[in-house]
Amino acid sequence: MIPAGYMLKTVSAKPASIKSSAVTDIHSLSGCISTNFADYVGHWRHNGYWLFNRPADMDEIVEQTGADRSKLTLFYFEVYEQEFDDDAKVWVAAAPEASFQTKIEKPSRSRLMGFDVTSFSAGSSPECSPLSCNALADGMKVNEHCLFETFEDAKAALESGRFDNSEPGPFRIFAVYVVDR
Repeated sequence: MIPAGYMLKTVSAKPASIKSSAVTDIHSLSGCISTNFADYVGHWRHNGYWLFNRPADMDEIVEQTGADRSKLTLFYFEVYEQEFDDDAKVWVAAAPEASFQTKIEKPSRSRLMGFDVTSFSAGSSPECSPLSCNALADGMKVNEHCLFETFEDAKAALESGRFDNSEPGPFRIFAVYVVDR
């Protein structure tokens, strides 16, 4: 796993679409359910994974957009260096968008919450997290944050076709951390 960056997010409680009794909230990379702090792309402060190199890179955007920090959780993400091509059923090299500086400052204190699988059909930015966005968590063993407990579980689910027909791939695996401040 390699550093991918940070994102401030509003953590959503489990939506009605997810029936799994294991899930209590959503800690996905995707902004579909647990939303990102702002529409940040137009500020052009993000890195090649469309995340942020350090928490301070979001400060000006928070100020300009009036985001309420008290309702936000700081997440840190790491990504597996390959992505799964769901059509060819193979792992291929993946990299951040080269036109953006990607130089991540690692957190001094963080807690691993689990592993998310996220679609990257456009090739640059994270799109949907089918465990939560498509309620695939209902048919898989996930933790209370709607994430896989281990990298191996996420990888096995992809390779066995559990994400087929959920979202257009390729798919990337992310380790999801909450940063302790």
